[in-house]
Amino acid sequence: MNYRKLTPSMSLLLAFEASARHESFTRAAEELSLTQSAVSRQVQALEAMLDLALFTREGKRIIPTDIGRAYMAEIAHALTLIRSATLQALTANAPKTQLRVATLPTFGAKWLLPRLHRFYQTHPDLQIDLDSRIEAADFSTQDLDAAIVVGDGRWPGVTAHRLYAEELVLVGNPAALPFAKKLKRRAVAPTIESLEGLTLLRVRSFPDAWREWCAHFGLRHDALRPGPSFELTSHLIQAVVAGIGVGLVPRMLVEDELNENRLLSPFEAVPSSRSYYLVYPERAQRHPVLVAFRDWLLEELAGRQ
Repeated sequence: MNYRKLTPSMSLLLAFEASARHESFTRAAEELSLTQSAVSRQVQALEAMLDLALFTREGKRIIPTDIGRAYMAEIAHALTLIRSATLQALTANAPKTQLRVATLPTFGAKWLLPRLHRFYQTHPDLQIDLDSRIEAADFSTQDLDAAIVVGDGRWPGVTAHRLYAEELVLVGNPAALPFAKKLKRRAVAPTIESLEGLTLLRVRSFPDAWREWCAHFGLRHDALRPGPSFELTSHLIQAVVAGIGVGLVPRMLVEDELNENRLLSPFEAVPSSRSYYLVYPERAQRHPVLVAFRDWLLEELAGRQ
C-alpha cells in the first residue's frame, strides 16, 4: 500500500470536509477564504488520489456519496483532535485569564450582563469575552471556550451543566388585557374565552411554546389566533410592550417589565420542556477561567431552581 495515498495533504482534507459539511463548494470557499474553483479543484484532486467518487454533482449542488459521507465523519473527528491539540500547544505557556463565551442575545442582555459585575468583583484579574449568537455553538470550527444555550440537554460530545429550568409566562400590555385588571396576578387558569381576540406572538427558535402552554391548561391550541414570529426574544418583548399581541417568554427575562407594570402576566408560570445550560468541549474543562465562571453561574442561579 502506498502510504502517501493514505495521508492526503491537509489542504485537500480541509476542502473536502468543509464541502461535505456544507454540501456546497461556494460555502466551503467562504469558510476557508478560498475561491470556489480552488476548493473544487482540491476536492477533485483528492478524488483522483483516492480513486473514489466522494460527491455526486447535480447542477450546482454537490451531495456526498455514501463513501464520502462516512469519510467526512471520520475526517471531521480527526480535524477536531488536530485543532484541539494545536490550541493546547499554542496556549500551554500563556496565562489563562480570558474566556470566550457565546450566549443567547436576550439572556445575555437582560440577565447575564446586569449581573456580570458581581463576577468581576470576586475575579478582577479574569476576563469574559461575550459573543451573542442564536445558532448552535460548534466548538470544532468556532473559536469558543463555552456557550450558554437553551434546549433539552442532549448535545453529544460536550459537557453540559443545567443552569435553570425554563418557566414560561404569558405577558401582555395591560391595555391589551382588559380582563386581567379584574384578576389577581396568576390567580386563575386561562380559558379559551379569556384569550379570544388576542394575537399570539412567537419566537422562531421555540415553535411549540404555545402548544405546550395550551396543553398545560387543557386548551385547544388551534382555537387561538397565531400572530407574527420573531427571531429574538427581545424583539418579541418589545412587540408585546407596544401592544401588538401577547407573548410567551421565560419569566426571568421579563421580571423588570413585570415589576415596572409595563407588562402584565395574569396566569401562573408554566414549566417548559427546555432548560438553560452552560456547555463546553472536553478540552476546556480544566480552563481556570471556565471553572470560575461556571461556579459563579451555578451559584447565581441556585436560588431560582
